[in-house]
Amino acid sequence: MAVVCSTVFLSGCGFKSSAPEKYLVRLEVWGVFDDSDAYTEIFNDYQKMNPYIGQITYRKLPLETYKEDLLNALAAGKGPDIFMIRNAWRGSFEDKVVPAPDTSVTEKQFRDAFVDVAVDDFVSDGKIYGVPLSVDSLGLYYNKDIFNAAGITGPPVTWEELLLDVQKLNSIDGLGNVNQSAIALGTAYNINRSTDILTALMFQMGSSINQTKEGRTEFSDENSRRALDFYTQFARVGSNYYSWNPRLHYSIDAFYEGTLGMMINYSYHSATIRQKNAKLNFGVAPLPQFAGRAPVNIANYWGFAVAKNKVTEDAGTQGMLKNAVKLDAETENTLRIHEAWQLLNYIALPHPEGKITLRNGLEGTMADFPLTSDPTKKYLEKTGKPAARRDLIDTQKNDVLIAPFALGNLIAKNWYQGNPEAVETIFAEMINGVNLGSKA
Repeated sequence: MAVVCSTVFLSGCGFKSSAPEKYLVRLEVWGVFDDSDAYTEIFNDYQKMNPYIGQITYRKLPLETYKEDLLNALAAGKGPDIFMIRNAWRGSFEDKVVPAPDTSVTEKQFRDAFVDVAVDDFVSDGKIYGVPLSVDSLGLYYNKDIFNAAGITGPPVTWEELLLDVQKLNSIDGLGNVNQSAIALGTAYNINRSTDILTALMFQMGSSINQTKEGRTEFSDENSRRALDFYTQFARVGSNYYSWNPRLHYSIDAFYEGTLGMMINYSYHSATIRQKNAKLNFGVAPLPQFAGRAPVNIANYWGFAVAKNKVTEDAGTQGMLKNAVKLDAETENTLRIHEAWQLLNYIALPHPEGKITLRNGLEGTMADFPLTSDPTKKYLEKTGKPAARRDLIDTQKNDVLIAPFALGNLIAKNWYQGNPEAVETIFAEMINGVNLGSKA
């Protein structure tokens, strides 16, 4: 709810003593994974700084029902002001969000600040539909004890090197039972993010994959077939590189149990592994590449977007200012959007001069506020995530667990997916079909 008042607001912090029009906006932010403490200090600092923000609240929702809950809330006009969307959702959410105004962030500023994949995912026809605080790409987890026992001094850099390591790391008995697997590859349903791994292989082999706006997925080129064959060979009995099958434990479980030499996954599973087995001696390396080819990774992450419309509530808001005058619905929504994007500018964009310029949404008057810290950097340190911003990737290069993913973000790419959930199902069924021998 936004309100204006006739009384003079406290001047200062760069605002003119003539005092521009005053209003207060309350913002609600929805997300997944992050607990509220990831944002508490950041939001508190901003509330003290911005005289037009009354309150910022954060709500964490369960991943399993998040998209359904979000869509239902937005349809009813009762949803959040700012909310997280997966990078693959941008196309299906364009009609539900408001692109960034140039006063908050321009396309050039966005392109200069963020890794290329964030531009591909959240910028369309010159409009910016969301901003990420973090980007995550695939890395290679490896069990150092298993590598040491096999006499392997370090993780493979290329797929060709990985293939040479497979037989050294495998332990398969005379009955064909895999007692120790070199790597979890080849199947669909007992490998975490199997479809992302296959997609990364397709990109590395130069595949042309696309999903039309009508929902038709096209990846029938020869490079896509070669990538599928490369991936599924690890689950093909009789293959020189057989090391996995559908009967083995789920890949993450097998890794922390100590029966799996290598696993490909995203950065957030470092915490999962440490939580499950704090004594596991493991390392993380960049995703292997094919020798002689340009390096490519894939990204799977979330960004913040601003809801197009919301029915605001009167209760408790007008009492925040004396002699408050209620705004008409259109102006109220315009101010809500303006302040939501000002907040995203503050938390996500770099501020190299150590200050942020805030605008009055009614008059357009501006004032500068000094910053004592970088909100994005504070968020990344709190959550242990790899950076989306180029300047912050430099600060993560020496972090042994984060560096492979942060550097992977520089070479990550994606493709348009009108219905990403359907795409995952198609890819998983395709892998499983090969495993069952129904597809070549």
